Amino acid sequence: MTASSAQPAAAAAPPISGTPRTPLCFVVDSDASIRHFMSLIMHGAGIDTEEFADGPSLIVAFSRQQQRIPDAVFLNIALDSAEAIGCVVALGQRGYSGYVQLMSNRGAAVLAHVKAIGDQHRLLMLDPLKKPFETGVIVKILQELKLGQPPAVAGRVDLDEALKQDWIEFWYQPKIDLRKKQLVGAEAFARVRHPVHGVLTPAAFMPGATEPGLTALSELALERSLRAGMNFAKLGVTLRLAVNIPVNALVKIAVADIVQKYRPHFDKWPGMIIDVTEEQIVTDLKLASELTKQLQPLDVKLAIDDFGRGYSSLVRLKELPFAELKLDRAFVADCGTDKVNAPLCKTVIDLAHNFGSIAVAIGIEKAADAMALVSMGCDYGQGFLLGQPMPEERFLSLLRQRAGSPRPSQPAAAAGRPLERRRA
Repeated sequence: MTASSAQPAAAAAPPISGTPRTPLCFVVDSDASIRHFMSLIMHGAGIDTEEFADGPSLIVAFSRQQQRIPDAVFLNIALDSAEAIGCVVALGQRGYSGYVQLMSNRGAAVLAHVKAIGDQHRLLMLDPLKKPFETGVIVKILQELKLGQPPAVAGRVDLDEALKQDWIEFWYQPKIDLRKKQLVGAEAFARVRHPVHGVLTPAAFMPGATEPGLTALSELALERSLRAGMNFAKLGVTLRLAVNIPVNALVKIAVADIVQKYRPHFDKWPGMIIDVTEEQIVTDLKLASELTKQLQPLDVKLAIDDFGRGYSSLVRLKELPFAELKLDRAFVADCGTDKVNAPLCKTVIDLAHNFGSIAVAIGIEKAADAMALVSMGCDYGQGFLLGQPMPEERFLSLLRQRAGSPRPSQPAAAAGRPLERRRA
């Protein structure tokens, strides 16, 4: 990736009162699904976005008083390149000091021509992006520009200490209806925000965790996710959230008391999903049935995580008491191209449907796999391609952008709005 030799001034206003400024990117594209797709990626990386359907709207935004100046502008070149050229010229005339990332499905000559005009106006023009491109390309650009939150660092911390010090927070990963391209839920993932090591993933604090620690973490996950659901509902978006709870912790915690105390109180609350791993529950389906009966009055349902490895022991059963079966990522990886994985993935999806469960693919990282999953009839999907886990405030920011002004009196209004596109 290269840029012109011009050195940028500050791309935006300095931080206030020593607080780090949240980066901002503008996304200009007439295709709303591409704008939403890119915003989803950027919000997951800790970056605010503003979306514009055309160049004139972008230029108007730059003219607003007290407008935050973006760190980068992602500008699509449409069939008629005159609009993009006009934007580039206008940015140069305004002395814009951030980066400009051109993107288009037009030929290399058109991209090079518009980039050259930007270079002439001393803009920081990045190497143009040829459509279609995937999530990883955008993430790499953001990392090279040092925008957004840094990736989780290596480190180790004791879970009991993290709980005691209140270092635990929960990040939320979008769950997408693969056919409709709509947001239908989110899964909570624990993170530790360490005062020295920064943000740590479960690999840093789950190994060696004590049983009391896991139980306390499970209670906290349930409580925080219910609170988050209420915060999302205040924006007019109702989502069924999922939390991972080990079976041995699930049988100990007072799920009913926690749900009744913290659940959102409106008629159309979609409930909650509790994920349990296949290896923990498949050998005791009687317990699964008992838990399902206990949780049903609370609008809480069970799901099997990492589903598929125990296929042979389940195929003869007539029913399973699970609302969702989440395919083991080993079946999902390369299901669009691997001649071995593809039929296995389809078989597991069909098994889920035979049980009357929703099939959820996790760990989707490639557009080819996402397209294959749709053709196989997979219902929902999660993964880096569709949106990485993000802090609650980041998730809220994304929902605000999708929902517009808050409508707390109608919590179901914005649920199911198109949110993303798997490939730009």
